[in-house]
Amino acid sequence: MKEYNKANIPLAKVLRKNMTPWERKLWYDYLRNYPVRFQRQKAVGNYIVDFYCAKARLAIELDGGGHYTILQKEKDNLRTKEIEAMNLTVIRICNLDIDTNFNGVCEYIDLTVKNLSLSQLR
Repeated sequence: MKEYNKANIPLAKVLRKNMTPWERKLWYDYLRNYPVRFQRQKAVGNYIVDFYCAKARLAIELDGGGHYTILQKEKDNLRTKEIEAMNLTVIRICNLDIDTNFNGVCEYIDLTVKNLSLSQLR
């Protein structure tokens, strides 16, 4: 089990109840029934990641329009580096891809989970 900041748990619960439309679509239409367990709005270190798979050591972050400013890109890069320092893989998915290429997003996640799971068996 990954270490986490316990102060983030109440916020994670609020975020679970108030998912964005893109988070809701990915969760209810794919990840909730995925064969490997995913959790949503999971506290990891000092952060809350959108989706987390412990078995694959994978964090999935969905990025809306606000993530593409210079300042937010810098914050996201720092966040990704800190999460990766915990021996996790982070993938970032654009909300627009959820809207326009949902099957492709699901295939990408599936391939990532399978590749990470295989690499951990070696």
